[in-house]
Amino acid sequence: MFVTKLHPTRDQQVSAEIGDLRFRALLSAEDWNALPAAVRQRFAKRLTAGATVVYTGQVVEAHTSRAGWALAQVCRLIGGPLPTGIDTGVASVVTVTEDRATGGQVWTRLYASRQGFPQTIHSAKRFEGETGLEEHVGCGIGMSLKVGVDDGALIFRQHRYFLALGAWRLRLPAWATPGALTVRHIDLGGGRFAFTLDIAHPRFGALIHQRVEFQDAVT
Repeated sequence: MFVTKLHPTRDQQVSAEIGDLRFRALLSAEDWNALPAAVRQRFAKRLTAGATVVYTGQVVEAHTSRAGWALAQVCRLIGGPLPTGIDTGVASVVTVTEDRATGGQVWTRLYASRQGFPQTIHSAKRFEGETGLEEHVGCGIGMSLKVGVDDGALIFRQHRYFLALGAWRLRLPAWATPGALTVRHIDLGGGRFAFTLDIAHPRFGALIHQRVEFQDAVT
């Protein structure tokens, strides 16, 4: 394990006239231009303080192994950052709100259930750290993310899991992590896109797979 300390970053706020360049800055010009125009627009949308973008959609695929289900239940101790349901054909809502306090964004995901209350998952994306992007899920647990492009899809891959202690980042050992996490944003055309989540463990294999298809945003 090793510990790194983050230094204060410059103000990354960009004026509304030219949009939000923070996601664009994580990619090369070649990769950014390889994305469909609709994806570039979604991730360059400028949100002023307090503004929220809402995406509505439907869960179309949801698979969880026994080990994946157990992992999702254990993670409820730190705020429940992983989907626990396997219902398909149910509604899903994602909201994105600018967080001026941290210079990032708060993402809230809601998944309906055929039995009981919907599940709500909160996380915060912050434009900092060794890769330029971190996702914090609760109780100081987070991950650094690497951003890439593959066949027109915008891809977020977990780089390292960590425990945040103020400005310090304590890397979590492999045995204390769920394995490789990959999120894809895939444009479907006509103002629609798919969000996929996959978690695979080196020993237990595929743990969680989810695909949700959304309509374009309403601000």
